[in-house]
Amino acid sequence: MSQKSDGMNYAPQGKPNPVVRPGEFIFAATHLDHGHINGQCNGLVEAGGQLKWVYDSDPARAAALAGRYPGAKLARSFDEILADPAVHLVAAAAIPSLRGPLGCRVMEAGKDYFTDKTPFTTLAQLDEAKAVVARTGRKYAVYFSERLHVESAMFATDLVQQGAIGRVVQVIGLGPHRLNAPSRPDWFFKKESYGGILCDIGSHQVEQFLTFTGAVDATITHAAVANYANPEYPELEDFGEANLLGDNGATNYIRVDWLTPKGLSTWGDGRMTLLGTHGYIELRKYVDVGREKTGDHVYLVDEKGEHHIPVAGQVGFRFFGELILDCLNRTEKSMTQRHIFKAAELCLRAQAAARRIAG
Repeated sequence: MSQKSDGMNYAPQGKPNPVVRPGEFIFAATHLDHGHINGQCNGLVEAGGQLKWVYDSDPARAAALAGRYPGAKLARSFDEILADPAVHLVAAAAIPSLRGPLGCRVMEAGKDYFTDKTPFTTLAQLDEAKAVVARTGRKYAVYFSERLHVESAMFATDLVQQGAIGRVVQVIGLGPHRLNAPSRPDWFFKKESYGGILCDIGSHQVEQFLTFTGAVDATITHAAVANYANPEYPELEDFGEANLLGDNGATNYIRVDWLTPKGLSTWGDGRMTLLGTHGYIELRKYVDVGREKTGDHVYLVDEKGEHHIPVAGQVGFRFFGELILDCLNRTEKSMTQRHIFKAAELCLRAQAAARRIAG
């Protein structure tokens, strides 16, 4: 199966844009339970990071990742990574329910942590991570890939910050994914492990809402989940939706699902509409259905007219370089810790509030 059709192993590649000299930023990769670790490593290496260590309980999985990065070595244990003073950051894509505790171990060892989304599956894990961040001063960074590793979404981030559509008052986020059930590990179908659909892939949507509207908090006004099409996996939620009301009056509608049909040329028709007081933006992130099999199409309607802006290969992925420099300089240009923890909190609250409407 091609990477473009397999969302679990989708790992965008950009143009190398190092922000540091060779050997200046050393990182490790561990707990390779989700294929997003490939995108995390790609982004850091393209920004000048050096992958020194790889560890996983499955030696073959660790060897496969290490083999893609010259100089990467297999660690004999996770503790070997934690004991290496040269390592600045540990990247991981553990089973979701293990991500919070793993991050706390990393930060207690004096290193920054970069986890796949969703960063937590319980509010207790979030509270513990907040306490460890406060105590250690280390970073708990999250790979919100559907904005940070998508050129159209990063282009929209700039448009909004430049005032292209005025004040953003509503965000509609659609995050369909292809299930590919036979390729999924057992934990994927266990609610305690993956946290629920709004907690998991809904985390992307919450982060984007906060970013595009500038809201710093929100309330959940509606949330629902269902299992419409996969009764053989009773703990799976293949549909979720939620409405959020930001503390600045902006609103959000989220729909996430595992119902992508086989006929779609990519793993999911991710779309987003940003409504502003002076225009609107639509993102067709991965495909322009029936027209272009390419992704990263930005449609902008403003006071001057209608604009179609294809941005694939034009924007790059600046987040990773910003994260590296944040780790080295103890700054927060890539993303603030407050923003990360609030996005995590809100997707957990949406999940907790969700009514099961089918299945």
